[in-house]
Amino acid sequence: MVAQNTTGTKKTEIPTVDFDAAAERIRSLNEQVIEQAKKQGNASLDAWEKALQTVVDFEQKAAGASQLDFVKALTDAHVNFITSTSDAYLKAARELLK
Repeated sequence: MVAQNTTGTKKTEIPTVDFDAAAERIRSLNEQVIEQAKKQGNASLDAWEKALQTVVDFEQKAAGASQLDFVKALTDAHVNFITSTSDAYLKAARELLK
């Protein structure tokens, strides 16, 4: 839309904005960002789970090489604690990412 002043010269054009279309584009972009964040969150949890499993496996192998029964028992208790705690954490975190 172009407006004219009383001298007949043109004023600057006033832009029109389709707020509904802009809101829809923003909503769509937000959904894409949320979806990518969920994917990255799940990928991070997968990597963390693999790393933790590697540590637990190493700990069990090291304890298995020991000839001391209390070291094996202590390691088993630690592995059980770490496994159950991480399983609960992972379950809760994955639930939040749904």
